[in-house]
Amino acid sequence: MFDRYAPVSVIIPCFRCVETIERAVKSIAAQSRLPAEVILIDDSSGDGTWDILLKIKESYPDWIRLIQLDTNSGAAIARNRGMKSATQPYVAFLDSDDAWHPQKIEIQYLFMESNQDVVLCGHGHRQLASDDPLPDWLIDKVHANPINKWMMLLSNRFVTPSVMIRRDINQFFISGQRHMEDHMLWLQIIYQGGLVIRLSSELAAIYKKPFGISGLSSQMWAMERSELDNYRRLYHSKSINLLQLTSLTGYSMLKFARRLAISWWNNFRKVI
Repeated sequence: MFDRYAPVSVIIPCFRCVETIERAVKSIAAQSRLPAEVILIDDSSGDGTWDILLKIKESYPDWIRLIQLDTNSGAAIARNRGMKSATQPYVAFLDSDDAWHPQKIEIQYLFMESNQDVVLCGHGHRQLASDDPLPDWLIDKVHANPINKWMMLLSNRFVTPSVMIRRDINQFFISGQRHMEDHMLWLQIIYQGGLVIRLSSELAAIYKKPFGISGLSSQMWAMERSELDNYRRLYHSKSINLLQLTSLTGYSMLKFARRLAISWWNNFRKVI
């Protein structure tokens, strides 16, 4: 028998999430092995979000912790605040509009606890419609696949709600970065020599559509600029050289052009 609680702190940045945050918390409460604490950070929403968070805490008074930011600062700063407040040796991230499979914590924590050299572990996910029920599909045998620097450079291998890290790595999201901040942190970790693993199982559900499929072009360009900024940061830190920076920039722009074309075509089909 194992302890009902795993030594994991869950961090959820909350911004105007009245309609979705209860679903996210329910997916945590449904875990086969509960995390030791859940930290909800209200990023100065200015609507009814804080009231909903207070209501949720009433249902789980000894399990949920609340933090309220004075000004809207973005998910990176909110997550950093949560990480600095976390008390457990492992930290898992969840977005307020997404959810977890009930075996997520159990599978991922036991893997990391059994593989002490792994500092970051992610896994697969499924895209669900907003009215779909909480995830609860059959999990097949889990396979662990290492992610190297080039794999991570070419694309972000993890959605944020799939990631669990060791808190003692003492690395954080770049404050003020509002797009691709998760990819930058994963890159920083892997360039510091941390072993990064992707588990084959789909243990998260994403309910929002990716920008590359149907998003606004302005948001897509903001994400593209952030990806290019990430590569420049790596260049200035001497993690990559000029040739690599040039190659990655060109590859990124090609991906962006493809996403734009797909988005344009999808919107065109809706019109006709």
